[in-house]
Amino acid sequence: MFSALLNIVIPVFGVIGLGALYGRLRPGGALGYVNLANIELFTPALVFSALVKYPLALGDNLPLIGAGALVILLPGLLLSMLRLDGVERAALILPAMFRNTGNLGIPLMVLAFGEQQLGAIIILFVLSNLLHFSVGIFILLANTSRWLWLRSPVLWAALAGLLVANLQIPLPEYLVTTVSMLGQISVPLMLFALGIRLMEGELDHLGLALRCNLLYLLAGGLSLLLAIWLLPLKAEWIPLLMLSVFLPPAVLNYMLCEQYRCQPEKVASIVLGGNLLSLLVIPLSVWLALHLPS
Repeated sequence: MFSALLNIVIPVFGVIGLGALYGRLRPGGALGYVNLANIELFTPALVFSALVKYPLALGDNLPLIGAGALVILLPGLLLSMLRLDGVERAALILPAMFRNTGNLGIPLMVLAFGEQQLGAIIILFVLSNLLHFSVGIFILLANTSRWLWLRSPVLWAALAGLLVANLQIPLPEYLVTTVSMLGQISVPLMLFALGIRLMEGELDHLGLALRCNLLYLLAGGLSLLLAIWLLPLKAEWIPLLMLSVFLPPAVLNYMLCEQYRCQPEKVASIVLGGNLLSLLVIPLSVWLALHLPS
């Protein structure tokens, strides 16, 4: 089992590490256009092809959607009751709510549980994306830009995939293959870009970052227990939810806080500290998830 765990974790962090090394050797590279293509083309293609390949009956997945929303929103609510000196509320709670379900979560869960779970994995990813670009931006900007999330290509790709799959709309094989190939670019590029982005993070405030991330793990664990207690979850969903709450904060938290001028230097440290801490947390959580009773 230890070798199986290494086979799951090492490829993920290996690609991240190569990205970090590349970012160190070639600082200031033109990664912006590549990231933009990943956000606007490759990731939506991944979402669309996954939903078409693994059709989802939303009615059957409502408990998963409810649990996914609970483990995202409740940590933010719990952390909003705390006050840390020198940290704005939005800078504290955004990384608690929105974890790295894209760059790290998708490949990690697929490697751990197989492509047959990709449909449920994509549900958690799309849900996180939806809440990030609605609730997250609402937290940052209170009364403005509430509808920015509607500009996310991922959301429209998800809607298109759900419609095609549930209405059984036939698509040409060449189109399905093309979209699938584009989607396959997304995950390794996510990991590689994450490594480069982490090299641009701030190394200050690491003590604060450690405290915040331990609080996030505690709040996430409590939220997961509440979701399991309240909702009729399928056994195969619980490991996915467990891994999702123990993922590090999303790099997107830093990018949004920088865009909206919400203590980006502290959020960068929190994100970087969470990813460093995940070197210990992720192997343990994968091991526990694989040993949950079925």
